[in-house]
Amino acid sequence: MTMPARSCPADFSPLRRAGLNLHAVFDAAWLPVPLATELQRDFAPAHEVRQLILIGNAGRALWSSVKAARLASDDPIDDFSVGAVAQWFAEQLPGHRYTLLYPGDKPVGLQALGQLAGWHHATPFRVGILPGWGSWFAYRAALLADTALPPTAPLQVESPCLSCAARPCIAACPAQAMAGGRFALEACVDYRRLPDSRCAHACVARDACPVGREHRYDEEHMRHSYGASLRAIERYFPA
Repeated sequence: MTMPARSCPADFSPLRRAGLNLHAVFDAAWLPVPLATELQRDFAPAHEVRQLILIGNAGRALWSSVKAARLASDDPIDDFSVGAVAQWFAEQLPGHRYTLLYPGDKPVGLQALGQLAGWHHATPFRVGILPGWGSWFAYRAALLADTALPPTAPLQVESPCLSCAARPCIAACPAQAMAGGRFALEACVDYRRLPDSRCAHACVARDACPVGREHRYDEEHMRHSYGASLRAIERYFPA
């Protein structure tokens, strides 16, 4: 298959300085066919699609940037990330176009993209884990673009869960959501809704994982993120 000539690599350092320090570039032609077909159908970009660009954050730096921006927003992380990516794209890739997949109103298989990038490894508590950072990373933006950047080689790292015999996350879960060998979503949801839940604004099981502990989000960031997920529970899992 003939591929377009590569442009010069974009400089991702402005995104890194903003705390958006995870980046992956995929050629659209090499995405799994069902995924590529689904994205083209659901988002119908009004431009040529050559690549998918995935951007995330790992560690605490993004929240510091979000706080410094002082956005009057119900979702300052998403709004800050979208703005930072838009500015970066305009400065680094003038003349090119993109369609924002995430964040948005339509579902996107972020974990599947994370697996393609080598970022996402499954954990018993259903949050992805990345060696070095632990579970303290997240997906912040995904775009379909007409760019011709050098594609990113997937990270070749083994899941730290494979060598974890103690599995402290399972024992720590106050809902015992993993006690049966599989994650019991209903048990997790029911426990989080309790008035005295220890998981209202954090995940006790996630906190018990020792991997990347030094990168744990600060308390304000945790309360923001888990508050949003608790509101989603109330919306999608009515009592």
